[in-house]
Amino acid sequence: MPITEHPMQALSHFLPDGSFNHVVQYLHHYKVHLTVTRKRKSVLGDFRNAHWGNNHKISVNGNLNKYEFLITLLHELAHLLTFEQFGNKVDAHGKEWKGLYSRLLIDFVHKKVFPTDIEKALQKSIINPAATANGETELLLVLRKYNLAKKEGYTTVAELPLLALFAMEDGRVFKKIAKRRKRFECVEIATGHTYAFSPLSEVKMVDSK
Repeated sequence: MPITEHPMQALSHFLPDGSFNHVVQYLHHYKVHLTVTRKRKSVLGDFRNAHWGNNHKISVNGNLNKYEFLITLLHELAHLLTFEQFGNKVDAHGKEWKGLYSRLLIDFVHKKVFPTDIEKALQKSIINPAATANGETELLLVLRKYNLAKKEGYTTVAELPLLALFAMEDGRVFKKIAKRRKRFECVEIATGHTYAFSPLSEVKMVDSK
């Protein structure tokens, strides 16, 4: 996986206005080795604690918009702070991590570095942070609005009305039927088979006429 090391000033291009100085204070204080990676399908960021004389290491995907980049970085910083205080004696996403992550989010929300709609979406994360990005569906849907690179003609399954037809990149056509807990039940037109789609799945709307 190609990884790029970014000098502190270059990091400002990945962060929202008003957040750089505060982020750098954390990185310097805890001697964090930060890397920015290409897009990874399974994770948005990663933390590895210091050992054998090496620094703490955090990586964040470089394809994220500025707000998602900062939130992901704070998620990983919370892991670092948890390790600093509790070592490996607590669960990775237990109450200790949740408490520290919540405090980081509150701190940056108070600094007014997020737009109003993201601030509102972050309130649920502040109260009870999810262990993974997939657990923050409402927040991710808001963050997607700020992506600079968007697929023309594509939308998310969550944004489609019920009974709408949509196509996958492989050409298969589905109809959105109903919401089932955190996913949407959709039926494939050609086979009649039912599938569960993530609300964040990017699809192309099909004219039903």
